[in-house]
This record gives sequence, structure tokens and C-alpha cells, in this order.
Amino acid sequence: MKKLLSLLLALAMCVSLFACAKTENPPEATPSASPTAEATVTEEAPEFVTFTDSANRTVEIPTNITKISPSGSLAQMFLIAIAPDLLVTVASGYGESDAKYVPAALNDLPVVGQFYGSEDLNFESIAAIGSEIVIDIGEPKKTIVEDMDSITTNLAIPAIHITATLDSAPEAFRTLGTILNREAKGEELAAFCERALAQTAEIMASVGDNKVSALYLLGDSGLNVLAKTSFHSEILDYVTDNLAVVDEPSSKGSGNETDLEQISIWDPEVILFAPGSVYGSVAADPTWSQLQAVKNNNFYEVPLGPYNWMGSPPSINRYLGMLWLTNILYPEFAVFNLYDQVKEYYNLFYGYDLSVADYDELTANAT
Repeated sequence: MKKLLSLLLALAMCVSLFACAKTENPPEATPSASPTAEATVTEEAPEFVTFTDSANRTVEIPTNITKISPSGSLAQMFLIAIAPDLLVTVASGYGESDAKYVPAALNDLPVVGQFYGSEDLNFESIAAIGSEIVIDIGEPKKTIVEDMDSITTNLAIPAIHITATLDSAPEAFRTLGTILNREAKGEELAAFCERALAQTAEIMASVGDNKVSALYLLGDSGLNVLAKTSFHSEILDYVTDNLAVVDEPSSKGSGNETDLEQISIWDPEVILFAPGSVYGSVAADPTWSQLQAVKNNNFYEVPLGPYNWMGSPPSINRYLGMLWLTNILYPEFAVFNLYDQVKEYYNLFYGYDLSVADYDELTANAT
């Protein structure tokens, strides 16, 4: 019994000493990470991302693009539709009558020309204003890879090409929406284009082989014609029987030269005159008035504001041309309110609230 008591006493003393030792010499606590610091530790977005453009060029572009220069008027039209606030230069300015249709800030931007066409793109102005990227949109030229590479070399900023034909414009808007962080707007614009294409396809399916014969005449004397199969006659060829068959269709917006004798031989049911041509004088001209289109009052002036509805440049404005032409040429199949669809276009693509008075002014010689 004594041995057992001695053993228990010794054990109690050991426990007591151990507890005292813990109290007198506590180990240093290991610092723990701050919850706030841990919550704010996030992976930063990369400054640049890799983008493969329509010319199959792999380019590093800014993740958040804030300053864009369009390569020309076609690109400008796409960009003012989806991100006018990101433009820091424009390829061409707007006249007094057209300026009201586009966001006001665009009218104060420096005009730097274009890479194609007039070929007067001002690299110095683009560099001075600090553009982050040059975007080219439209039909690719044969030299598109070399062209975009040369812009990149000259400016030391990326230049990209996005192909956009009449059919591929919706996809072009979706691509722009992705790289400009404007996905919702890109989809909205794409959807409008797709609806216009589907509506026109349905109308033309109903028309079948009964297309109206037509000519598109332009120039100071009205003696230039948009030839069939030319790039600029795409809409005309689609919705009419374009009678202007020539040996070498011009790729230029000025069309092919012709004369009144040839126009009389073609003698179309409908004539479309470009803005600023001879629409106002043909009815009183003895020679012009012999044409069935003039005799039957089936001649029209293409609406203009801020761009020609049929092209010039041949970009997304051609959707207006499709809507307009199907409405005036095939009213039995085009059972839609033209003003409503034009108003929607101007709101979506220009940010402009088109009034009935505006519409009447635009279409004064077109309906």
C-alpha cells in the first residue's frame, strides 16, 4: 500500500511540474495569414491576349482595348455601330447634313485617311494620338497579310483584319463583340443582320425568276453603271435582274463607263440613280424620257445619309439597300413597314432616333 501511495504521489508531482512548465514558457505562436489579404489575392488579367484574325495571322492584342483606329471607311462603319466611344481617329469625316446621324464625338476626331482606296492613311497622326490597335474590316485583298504586317511594323501596334461580306457581317460583329468586350451589343447587331438576310431571302424565294430588270447609274451624267458580278453590285444582282453585263466589270465604286445608246438597248424596267447624279433632270430630257423606266416613272434616287444605302462604301449600309429595294420592287411579298425597320437600323447602328420627318427627307426621291 505504501509503495502504491508513493507511486501515485510521484505521478501527481510530474503532472504538476509539466503544467507549470507550459504556463511559464508558452511556445511562440505561428503567425496566420490575414483573411483580408487572402480574400484580395486574385490572378490579374493578362495585359495582352492572342488573337487569330481572318487572314490567319496570330497577333497579340490588348485585353482591354480603349483606343482604336479604323483602317478605312468600311471598318469605321462597323466600329461606330459597336464601339464608337473607343474610336480615336476616323478614316473620313461627315458633312453637315450627315453629321447629325452619328455620335457627336466622332465629328471632333482627327481624320487620318484610309489604307486602301485613297491610300492616304496618316501613320504619324495615329501614332501621335496613341492608338492601341488598327482594325481592318471588309473584303480581304490578295495582299492582306503583307498589308496588316506593314501597318504593324510602321506603327509598332497590332493591326488585324476581320473579313465581313454581306453574309458574314453577323459573325464579324460577334468577333468584334468578343475582342472589344461588347458581346451583348455585337449579338444585337448580328441578330439584326441575320433577320434582314433571312427576310430578303424569303422575299426573293417568292419572287423566283420574276426579278425586275434594273440598272444602277451614277456619275455626273448618269453614264456610269454598276456592272453585273462586280463587288459593288452585290445587292443589285441579288434583288434585281441587273442588265449591265460587260466584259470587264470594274472593281471600283465609280463603275463602268457606258453611254445612252447602250442604256437604251438595255432599257430596264427600273433605274436607280446614285445620289448627286442626274435623277432630277431625266424626266425633262427627250432622250432619257424614251426609256421605259423614265416613261413609267419607275426611277429612283438612292437614299443617302450618312451613307449611301446601296453601298459606296459597300458595307453594312447595304442592309438598308436590301430592305428598301425589296419594299419598293416587290410590295406584294415585302409586307413589312419600311420606316420601322429603317428606324431600328439607325438606332442600332448609329445611335440615332430617326423621326418620320428624317425618314421622309431621306426617301424623298426613293419611294
